Amino acid sequence: MSTPPGSGTRLDPWFGAYAARTHGMRVSETRALFAVANRPEVVSLAGGMPNIAGLPLELISKVTADLIALHGDVALQYGSGQGHPVLRDHIVTVMGEEGISAHPDDVVVTTGSQQALDLVTRIFIDPGDVIVAEAPSYVGALSVFRAYQGEVVHVEMDADGLVPEALREALDRCKQAGRPVKFLYTVPTFHNPAGVSLSVARRQEVLEICRSRNVLVVEDNPYGLLGFDGEVLPALRSFDAEGVVYLGTFSKTLAPGYRVGWVAAPHAVREKLVLASESAILCPSHASQMSVSAYLENWDWRGQIVDYRKMYRTRRDAMVTSLAEAMPECSWNVPGGGFYTWVKLPAGIDARTMLPRATTALVAYVSGTAFYADGQGADHMRLSFCYPTPERIREGVRRLAGVISKELELVHMFGPEGSSVDDDVEAPSPDLL
Repeated sequence: MSTPPGSGTRLDPWFGAYAARTHGMRVSETRALFAVANRPEVVSLAGGMPNIAGLPLELISKVTADLIALHGDVALQYGSGQGHPVLRDHIVTVMGEEGISAHPDDVVVTTGSQQALDLVTRIFIDPGDVIVAEAPSYVGALSVFRAYQGEVVHVEMDADGLVPEALREALDRCKQAGRPVKFLYTVPTFHNPAGVSLSVARRQEVLEICRSRNVLVVEDNPYGLLGFDGEVLPALRSFDAEGVVYLGTFSKTLAPGYRVGWVAAPHAVREKLVLASESAILCPSHASQMSVSAYLENWDWRGQIVDYRKMYRTRRDAMVTSLAEAMPECSWNVPGGGFYTWVKLPAGIDARTMLPRATTALVAYVSGTAFYADGQGADHMRLSFCYPTPERIREGVRRLAGVISKELELVHMFGPEGSSVDDDVEAPSPDLL
């Protein structure tokens, strides 16, 4: 039931004036807990912040200073709503690493790939429209879909990624129910949070399923170049340029502070994305775009990515080795790239209600409930290995193992219900994810 305009509350006098979609927005889970988790004494295995310590900061500083000194009149001015042409040339080269053949005109530069996701959702989703997404799925995407009042239908994953037969069944059920699906949202490579990748054999099958049912594919691929064995899996868009909208970002392979991402889309979709972007922000930051271009021109960015792979692999190894030593009662995947491992908890333990007790023990994680639109996931948690040092990872797992051990004692003593508390805790904000 809508609230009449002007009928506010004691805490918010404008409550009745908000758009209906605003009332569907939720406070990001565990925001209050993350204020604690960011303290230096807390080992955070939660946030997906890249480790930028290995960047050539002196070179970046010099390149940026030269950019402002020599081209400040351009860098600090408004730019194109579609993005700086030089950067779009570079983006085409970067996407070529994943087998994508594109033209700079296919690319729209955005303020991070989160804005790209917002723009795509904005131009396709009306209230009540259906989006199919993996179970689990990226929490930042679920927040966007909720903000535009889309309805998410989750599809099963396994060790090889999205299950084609489950996708086929979900699309057919939606059609039979008179609920056409607007798009499939997928993170096919080093999935966040599950850490798995869609097998090459399945990529073509998933695309064919969507093509035969006239369903657009939105491919979100922030981690595609961060495979630990050096292999780069072909992007879905490399197989189907007309049926796939590709979202990319420099946040994981350069630095998130630039807030530079992009969309590669079919021509008609691209035009609408440009219009949507211009109405939202006029244009992305020209200074950030030119800084990223200068970095790509003046530094061996491919070599930098190789260094990142080695660093993150070392951290991944520290994580899975520590889990094996300290938490044998749990199970987890061993990711081949990216930032995360997905941990299944012993029966009876609820990741969401355990989180306050974990932060009290000075360790943080993300409850699996953050990654589902329908309240699932309490039996899982996502652990991030990208930012902490291997030593901190090992200490964090040790602390977490102690918390789980105490939870198991409660489960064995009182049963699953007795081990829970009535904590109204929610999951972390997308800026940490």
